[in-house]
Amino acid sequence: MLKILILPVLLIFHPVHVTLTTIDQAQGTDSMKVFFRMYYDDFLRDYTSFDPDYNSDKTSLNQSFPGDLANKYFNNKINIYINNKLLTGKILTVTIQDNEIFLNLLYRSAKDPKKIKIRNQVLTGLYSDQTNMIFIKINQNEEAMRLTGEHDKETWSFYN
Repeated sequence: MLKILILPVLLIFHPVHVTLTTIDQAQGTDSMKVFFRMYYDDFLRDYTSFDPDYNSDKTSLNQSFPGDLANKYFNNKINIYINNKLLTGKILTVTIQDNEIFLNLLYRSAKDPKKIKIRNQVLTGLYSDQTNMIFIKINQNEEAMRLTGEHDKETWSFYN
């Protein structure tokens, strides 16, 4: 009986290591909108390991994060390939609210992608239980994938 009561208490105190990325391309356009969400304190920790020269002590949990640095981090940690071509995203907005960071990015791609490959290494060097959820909507196709440190890339093929 005691074990049954302890498990929910342990789960409450165990932090969740999950990020969310959505990739959306409207049919017939060459623009992909990408939305990314994660905990801000985890982001700062991972960013510091990505860029050791960055002084995170000067950044508070309520302060905005420079868009150019977030752009550099995102394009390094998350690689999106359309038809085997690596795309580079441009940050449109960075929002920090309730210890979460929200990034909106824009990518230029092929109007009619046949294949998309995603590699996501966000937080995989910090947490062994890291999960990066990816939701993709390209044309009329929708896919979802769970990426981890051991399985950090996946390829989808779309045929109309």
